[in-house]
Amino acid sequence: MSAFQRETVLSVRHWTDSLFSFTATRSPGFRFQNGQFVMMGLEVEGRPLLRAYSMASANHEEALEFFSIKVADGPLTSKLQKIREGDTILVGQKATGTLIAGNLLPGKRLLLLSTGTGLAPFASLIKDPEIYETYETVVLAHGCRQISELAYGEKLVEGLRADEFFGPMVDGKLVYYPTVTREPFRNRGRITDLISSAQLFNDVGLPPLDIETDRIMLCGSPAMLADLHDMFSERGFVEGSHSKPGHFVIEKAFVER
Repeated sequence: MSAFQRETVLSVRHWTDSLFSFTATRSPGFRFQNGQFVMMGLEVEGRPLLRAYSMASANHEEALEFFSIKVADGPLTSKLQKIREGDTILVGQKATGTLIAGNLLPGKRLLLLSTGTGLAPFASLIKDPEIYETYETVVLAHGCRQISELAYGEKLVEGLRADEFFGPMVDGKLVYYPTVTREPFRNRGRITDLISSAQLFNDVGLPPLDIETDRIMLCGSPAMLADLHDMFSERGFVEGSHSKPGHFVIEKAFVER
């Protein structure tokens, strides 16, 4: 298993019956760009059992952090959700992924649109000082079914705003927009609908979608990705990649098991 580093779990927090996060040691040689993912998992019966996981930690942080769902019969997450402090995980030595700033054309407003644990790469990106130097406004939208599922993102943003270093940097620039679909809440509905109706922009007092100024990153459920891809494409937005920057980028390596 030379392609993987063995890292030690430092902390585990269970947010709901279906969501948990954990931190682990980080090999000094492991490098990544904020927004990327890595193959991560456990050794099971002498073999690596791995899935793609985005780093929720920023590349300047000493420890790694991951945000995961729990699936009772999932090959990996059924086991991963039981890890405790001191346990060992496997982390690949090469990070990759499309959700990096270099894959977008220059713009003024960055929209980070996520559902569920698709929030993870954006947890990394909103802790990147260069993002706030590049964009005038950063909008983090997080869609979940229930209010309790927003807890990880809410704590993340609260921590940034209270941070001695990041607080002044994100003040007036970072706009956090949580929304749910199955309970009464101040923001209600699917991100797709909230974008197409411009309700999201109206709620936060910002101008509607503009191809000249808006750059977009997407990570979440396959249905959300497909719907927003079609919506943006119909409006003339072009998908970016490593070879050619565009107006929006999508991460398709989403953990569901």
